[in-house]
Amino acid sequence: MMGELDFSFLIHAWPALWQGFRVTLQITVTAVVVGLLLGIFIALARISRWRFLALAGTVYVNLFRSIPLVMVILWFYLLVPQWLQGLVGGRLEDTRFTSALVAFSLFEAAFYAEIIRAGIQSVPVGQRQAALALGLSPGQTMFYIILPQALRNMVPLLLTQAIILFQDTSLVYVIGLADLFGTATRVGDRDGRLIEAVLAAGAIYFMLSLLLSRWVRHLTVRKPG
Repeated sequence: MMGELDFSFLIHAWPALWQGFRVTLQITVTAVVVGLLLGIFIALARISRWRFLALAGTVYVNLFRSIPLVMVILWFYLLVPQWLQGLVGGRLEDTRFTSALVAFSLFEAAFYAEIIRAGIQSVPVGQRQAALALGLSPGQTMFYIILPQALRNMVPLLLTQAIILFQDTSLVYVIGLADLFGTATRVGDRDGRLIEAVLAAGAIYFMLSLLLSRWVRHLTVRKPG
């Protein structure tokens, strides 16, 4: 059977695959950026002395980490578009893409929050005490002293989570979004080369994930001591 495989159709299918790959990258980058920023605030809420903030952060993290990602994607696709349309005061061009961005960003924020919380707590207490003794406020101490050190220590974990996110973007097929995997299956069905198309998409996921994984390993090995 392997001898019957023919990948020559990919030459003509590449523009469509490239467009799908761009959608995958857009979802990944947006979810990483928004998830990281939101994750910082959720992490700060979880370690806050205000019980309400700590409880809200804990509920958020436990909720999203306890629900399968594919279910979150479906929820936002079915429930959120109407709310978003009312918020922006008009029709959205592609509710599937918008709902996917929201779903992945909020979902990843829960995981980034836990990584960031662990990183903050890994910074020696003496750093905080020294900053406060020098006259910095608690907020200044957190954002100028603690967070920069924590984020530097967490880079490998944050990148690893980004790799997982990149792989998980293929789940948007459940809402019919034309990402890399969705486009590959459609092109394969159209040209009668489904196996080759799926193998080609898998190879792209594999190569990028492998390169990023090696980068993470390199950063871990040469981590400043």
